[in-house]
Amino acid sequence: MSSSQPRVAIITGASRGIGAVIAKQLAGEGFAVVINYASSAGEATQLVAQLREDGHEAIAVQADVSSADDVKRLFDEAEAQLGKVDVLINNAGVLKVLPLAQHSDELYEQTFNINTKGTFNTLREAATRLNGGGRIVNFSSSTVGMNLPGYAVYIASKAAVESLTQVFAKELRGRQITVNAVAPGPVATELFLRGKSEEQIQTFSQMPPLERLGQPQDIANIVSFLVSPAADWVNGQILRANGGLV
Repeated sequence: MSSSQPRVAIITGASRGIGAVIAKQLAGEGFAVVINYASSAGEATQLVAQLREDGHEAIAVQADVSSADDVKRLFDEAEAQLGKVDVLINNAGVLKVLPLAQHSDELYEQTFNINTKGTFNTLREAATRLNGGGRIVNFSSSTVGMNLPGYAVYIASKAAVESLTQVFAKELRGRQITVNAVAPGPVATELFLRGKSEEQIQTFSQMPPLERLGQPQDIANIVSFLVSPAADWVNGQILRANGGLV
């Protein structure tokens, strides 16, 4: 990495939770970061201000990843303000726990539009716009290996992301770009904790052999590894990060 031109990373869904911690981690490692958000403008602006105050380069860009036009604009704005993109982190996602039979068409479409089509849209854009030697990290979920009742549609949307990851890694032959996915288990984000009783939270935290919930920093550390030179030889892989849950 040259001192004059920092590498540029887009993190989708980065205004809060795991995405925000990844943005802080990569900024601390010298990346210029693009904080993508769908609707949390206040949180995204606050995060950018905090990163700039700490001496990092950061911008916030509103874009709905399920819209191909928005994703194109996301890359346009990143290039115009920071330079060509080196790293893409597909963190944006939605989860609604509900039995398959109770899913409305709208909920099914929302889940697949953001989790699967959103990843497809950013990968397709990255195919022609990511710098050679770049890094892509998609987000799956450890629920894919668990087949939990209530998670059928969510799991299906994330299983599709795993297939996109493994095939796209091969399709980028000759570009020296790696494509991997992280599949977290339960992580103690506001989104995960909201609406759960203390008893439910304790149950989840006791499920892995390591007997705790994941922390956003646990996942940020793995993303940091996957975008680093240390992970040059890791490609087309799904890395489950769940304390041994599955």
